[in-house]
Amino acid sequence: MLRAVTCLLLLATGAWLGYAQKAMNPDPNGPRPIEALDSVWIEELTWMEVRDALRAGKTTVIIPTGGVEQNGPYLATGKHNYVLKATAEAIARKLGDALVAPIVGFVPEGDIDPPTEHMKYPGTISLTEETYQKLLTDICACFRTHGFTRIVLIGDSGGNQHGMREVSEKLNAKWAGGKTRVLFIPQYYDYPGVNRWLTSQGVKQTNEGIHDDFVITAQMMLVDPTTVRYKQRVAARKATINGVDITPAEKTIEWGKKIVDYRAEQTVKAIKALQSR
Repeated sequence: MLRAVTCLLLLATGAWLGYAQKAMNPDPNGPRPIEALDSVWIEELTWMEVRDALRAGKTTVIIPTGGVEQNGPYLATGKHNYVLKATAEAIARKLGDALVAPIVGFVPEGDIDPPTEHMKYPGTISLTEETYQKLLTDICACFRTHGFTRIVLIGDSGGNQHGMREVSEKLNAKWAGGKTRVLFIPQYYDYPGVNRWLTSQGVKQTNEGIHDDFVITAQMMLVDPTTVRYKQRVAARKATINGVDITPAEKTIEWGKKIVDYRAEQTVKAIKALQSR
């Protein structure tokens, strides 16, 4: 009896292992059984949808880097990540052949111990420059393995720029002669240029020195007004930033759309210019 039970258990275990192995190793060329989701975000897509997008010519991947840091009394610590939810998608849609990697939310924000820069404020998460560059390097390598031929690095924070430039230069040297090229786009982070454009549109600011401005607030409100504490600020009569009224919400959100569109246009121009070299 014991031997019979043991045999049955072994058979069942073997069957389960066979099923598990099949489930873990589906046919890479198997047909997609359902219609694809209309999204440019890789983390929202199935592996089949990513595969088929690549086959259809979407061989560009945008790797956006944000951060978690102090941003004055009104803005969520994930400020840059919220902004990138709007801008990265807009850039990908305008390019037409691009998908977007999950936002890299952990970046250099200052020394950890003893704390410097943003790390002096609760909620900030920082990486060493070495860790940050290794993380970017591995992410880029993954997309190269999967067949992406153009990897675009954009960063919404000042501390992100050096590492992206370093990684792009090192990987382009390492992969010279291959199909994949890494493009670092510093023009994406041209906030002074955005503010000059905004001034030309009739919106003038007076810097209040609290690591916040109308450009950032409008982009964040486009994604989620709670991230700028809109209702709380209205209730406390604090619904201005740098002398610009953010009420009504609908008006600021419309500005957010315009700002995102402007930034996306400038970034796409820079990508195409660099790609043509």
